[in-house]
Amino acid sequence: MPEAASRLQSFAEQLLGAPLPMRIRAWDGSEAGPPGAPTLVVRNRRALRRLLWKPGELGLARAWVAGDLDIEGDFYAALDLLSGLVWERGEDARTLTEALREPEVRAAVRGLVKIAGLPLPPAPPREEVPRRRRHLHTKRTDKRAVSHHYDVGNDFYEIVLGPSMVYSCAYWDAPGGTSGSGTLEGAQRDKLDLVCRKLALTPGLRLLDVGCGWGSLAIHAAREHGVHVVGVTLSQEQAAYARKRVADQGLTDRVEIRVQDYRDVTDGPFDAVSSVGMAEHVGSEQYLTYARDLYALLKPGGRLLNHQIARRPHADEDAYTLDGFIDAYVFPDGELEPIGTTVTQLERAGFEVRDVESIREHYALTLRQWVTNLEGDWARAQQLTSPGRARVWRLYMAASALAFEHNRIGVNQVLAVRTSGEGDSGMPLRARTWN
Repeated sequence: MPEAASRLQSFAEQLLGAPLPMRIRAWDGSEAGPPGAPTLVVRNRRALRRLLWKPGELGLARAWVAGDLDIEGDFYAALDLLSGLVWERGEDARTLTEALREPEVRAAVRGLVKIAGLPLPPAPPREEVPRRRRHLHTKRTDKRAVSHHYDVGNDFYEIVLGPSMVYSCAYWDAPGGTSGSGTLEGAQRDKLDLVCRKLALTPGLRLLDVGCGWGSLAIHAAREHGVHVVGVTLSQEQAAYARKRVADQGLTDRVEIRVQDYRDVTDGPFDAVSSVGMAEHVGSEQYLTYARDLYALLKPGGRLLNHQIARRPHADEDAYTLDGFIDAYVFPDGELEPIGTTVTQLERAGFEVRDVESIREHYALTLRQWVTNLEGDWARAQQLTSPGRARVWRLYMAASALAFEHNRIGVNQVLAVRTSGEGDSGMPLRARTWN
């Protein structure tokens, strides 16, 4: 009887209708596939059962998180190859139903069922969010989703993010990814200052930082630009960490950190509002409400800096669905919209959009730095969370870096203003001088 790896290679190539671009190592130690290529390690038959019960991205993710699958060799190259093996990726890819009409595909599936053993579906890894009925981003469900992602442990985030504790893309000043100081921390500092300059922050102004995270932007704005800041987050762990940092910096008279939904902020008006890496959690049904709430919290002439990940538009927007892996393991209920949709919604709320800056490549560079940080302290990261959670983060950040590099997703800073009743924006005549 052929060794397991050869049989898996044969079945995979029947399913794909093309040569398998990766090497395979099976649970019996056998190997097959092109020498020197990244190796997909199939540790046990349970991995096959996961794929048979959930073909495509979610099945691969479950097997990866559970440790049933592993990768040896260039991790990014392997993910690039695997992304091409998932039927559901791309509008022109064949669906599983279409593939099963082909006799050779049905034969391959029967072979996989035979080699996989017991047909019962394995339980999903405990890190997976249970499937649930869709919610329209209520305050309760949003708080639960934020807690799943951010209340992983501040010590874990310190490993991934480094000393800056900024969980959004840095701003690099050279193609090779070196900021003025040549570090991730320097590039994050440059991003924080870019946000403050776009908002034209000066001493005495009042800033609302929506989704303030661990307080890095609030602290930078207060310390370097002399503003008074209210930062809001739904994460208890983030708020506790941010408050300690504020106290350690001696800024309690200028920075207030609240555990509060942005929809419950009533003590406006503010001179400026920043929303950095938060709007992805709002949801398409709530986005106009989000934009109108921020508009209402601003003084006339006040600026909004909305920093948000965007997806590419679909030919049929009604067919858009949430990414299965991201929804189940990373950002429950998170939704991405095309940049055009975001700009339209902000303007529908009353804003005048004055500038849109794409910083897509910057996020790819940042994510690769975060992956390096995680891999550099891998054993401790697993101890602080769980082996499965650490694997989720490694996969999600590396795959996201590739998605930014290949222009499957982007990230944009949108600068908008609430003009006065007479239409005065208070903006400079020349773009990108900011203040």
